[in-house]
Amino acid sequence: MSNGKETGRTLVRNAIQLKEVERIPWVPFVGIHAGALLGITASDYLRSAQHIIDGVSQAIEMYAPDGIPVAFDLQVEAEVLGCKLNWARDNPPAVISHPLLEGVEIGVLKIPDRNSGRIPVMLTAASALREKFPDLALYGLITGPFTLALHLMGTDVFMRMLEDPDYIHQLMEFCCEVSIVMADAYADAGCDVIALVDPMTSQIDPFSFETFVTPYMRRVFDAIRSKQALGSFFVCGNAKQNIEVMCQCGPDNISIDENIPLDYVRDIALQHNISFGGNIKLTTVLLMGNKEDSMRDALECMDTGGKKGFILAPGCDLAMATPPGNLKAVTNLVRDEILQGELRASVASVQEVQQLDLSDHWKTDKVVVDVITLDSSSCAPCQYMVDAVQRACKPFGEEVICKEYRIKEEEGVQMMATLNVMNIPTIVIDGNV
Repeated sequence: MSNGKETGRTLVRNAIQLKEVERIPWVPFVGIHAGALLGITASDYLRSAQHIIDGVSQAIEMYAPDGIPVAFDLQVEAEVLGCKLNWARDNPPAVISHPLLEGVEIGVLKIPDRNSGRIPVMLTAASALREKFPDLALYGLITGPFTLALHLMGTDVFMRMLEDPDYIHQLMEFCCEVSIVMADAYADAGCDVIALVDPMTSQIDPFSFETFVTPYMRRVFDAIRSKQALGSFFVCGNAKQNIEVMCQCGPDNISIDENIPLDYVRDIALQHNISFGGNIKLTTVLLMGNKEDSMRDALECMDTGGKKGFILAPGCDLAMATPPGNLKAVTNLVRDEILQGELRASVASVQEVQQLDLSDHWKTDKVVVDVITLDSSSCAPCQYMVDAVQRACKPFGEEVICKEYRIKEEEGVQMMATLNVMNIPTIVIDGNV
């Protein structure tokens, strides 16, 4: 959907392959936000191929992207494998049960096929969108192996990595095979880019990453290449320590959120001849800001990313209530070099976040635990961090006060600024990050 000589599909593919492009491609990560465009709930939207087709079509008409995901739901594979989901009106579903903690053995789990669970919903939508929008780059998003492992056995994964590494390798082998099956299916449905969305990899150190993630990710990206598709590694949260090892997994692209400086990612990715994408602020700008905020943040990303190997995108799945005007403003900016120049030259000040008065926050004989998240009901790392904190606090009863602050809400943004929290998710104990 380019106004120049290159179609959006060509722009995205060329950018990912580090070829020269006429302008930076724009890929809004429209997931359940498309349900809002149709006026329906997230739960209704993600259960219907026709709703997904209609919603993505509406988003394409409104935001004129160069590429777009078919859907953004990291629970599709988990649901097929026996995880129970909690469905919500304005968030993707959340995993609330873990089969491997409930007595199920890894050997009993079966690799899903293309007719399992809601997989046909996603593939039907992908095929229809491919036919309807031949000049647009389509992204097929699948749950990365490590995040799928967390869905299957919860935060016990982290202790088992130390106590029983062979078991975790067995689990990762299974999850890797699931990812390969899903990648094949999306490629056959016509997706240009297969994105492994593995946010939980932000919660481990590089050595653990190389031990338990790298060998399996390499196999998935090799499988994607064998289908003549492009592979992208999506991560959110503070994964700065793992950017190098992410590149060593052999993706064609990595995509990050605002937790990681874009120039840091740019330099490492290009050293490895890998493209990169991001990282417009998801909540403080696109959700809670205005059109000018959105354009300013997008322009900063564009100036940092440059025209070699960079794809402009939000940090993650757009919140359902993201104002369409903010996204349209980014679309206009991407295509208008005069507007870009005017915006660079402007000197309008950026509004600072008002901090909270916490003078009474710790006036108690109890331990105060504040967990700063994007939203634990929709963000996997946030969900598992909140779960871990709640499990740790439970034996102490009323001696511990624990509260989650979501930066999708104004109070959460203010709490993040007041506590000087730099990354999401973060645990703060008695004021100490």
